[in-house]
Amino acid sequence: MKTAECILTGGLWEGVSHRDWSDWTWQSANRIHTIPQLSKILGKATGNLGDYVHVIRNYPFCVTPYYLSLINLANENDPLRMQCIPDAREIHFSMGGVPDPLEEERDMPVAGLIHRYPDRCLTIVTYTCMTYCRHCNRKRMWKSERPPINRRYLQTMIDYIGEKKTIREVIVSGGDPLTMEEGHLEWFLKSLRSIPHVEVLRVGSRAPVVLPMRVTRDLCSMLRKYRPLWFNTQFNHPHEITRESARACEMLLDAGIPVSNQSVLLRRINDEYETMRELLYGLQRISVRPYYLFQCDPVEGTDHFRTDIATGLKMMEKLWGNMPGLCMPQYVLDAPGRRGKVPLFPSSPMSCMAVGAYGSFQQTH
Repeated sequence: MKTAECILTGGLWEGVSHRDWSDWTWQSANRIHTIPQLSKILGKATGNLGDYVHVIRNYPFCVTPYYLSLINLANENDPLRMQCIPDAREIHFSMGGVPDPLEEERDMPVAGLIHRYPDRCLTIVTYTCMTYCRHCNRKRMWKSERPPINRRYLQTMIDYIGEKKTIREVIVSGGDPLTMEEGHLEWFLKSLRSIPHVEVLRVGSRAPVVLPMRVTRDLCSMLRKYRPLWFNTQFNHPHEITRESARACEMLLDAGIPVSNQSVLLRRINDEYETMRELLYGLQRISVRPYYLFQCDPVEGTDHFRTDIATGLKMMEKLWGNMPGLCMPQYVLDAPGRRGKVPLFPSSPMSCMAVGAYGSFQQTH
């Protein structure tokens, strides 16, 4: 299991104290988010700076020192670098992805609340992330003008949920909810918990992967008060499983909060059997349940990340034949509207239909 190093190539944080490095507020304040910083970090591997300027104008970037420390920055094909460093293919080689492939905006009865299923809804409580994943299915929100998220904005969602008696589960998402001020987040969770028909809360955050220091004892104690509360995160590659990330997950588990993982199938990152097997075994070792493996959505600016469903099915078939069920996620295609998550299995009628529909989308867009 890897451990993050405090000194990075380029020397931006050379000599930083262990105390500062382990402080999530220091990590947040020292995130890389400008072209000069990126140039200094990448050095000779920077390439054409003009490409980065154009990409960032369309899709901003931000990455924590911790996550950068896990990357071989000299290798353009490093699986973690590919997830967080801007790439000219995000704007130069788009073959037809769409901004909102899941039609989330259509399913928003009030701003920021996605209600696709009768018994649950998803709330977008922030547009901010600790690290912007280049494959994100909400990239449209990075560059769009959005209303400020304040208590009045959140209260509108709370009021809607209070009126809809069929909603028993609320997913708190974003952006990343753990970028919110902790008291603000607690107010929102407490408000949801006060609604009689809301039985379960779920928080989606990539903090254990990109900023594990954010998972503190105080945070875990606060989240514990609003159980049953489930925590979903996103490990996509075995190199992301470090002592720090394992400790963050263990703290959540010690607080009685189950931790599940939702990976995205990403081309040249985790779409090979050996890599996915190592990731799934690693998650089992740190007691994180592999929950979903998502087919990468056809989002504008993510064409270079998508692998075809047939490749995913072939990989999953080999995994099913060689790994225990406890390690296995459900491979799904998230469809727009109320069709929801379509499970993908080799030779199943639904999988054949999904492969055909996905292929048609790629050809016609």
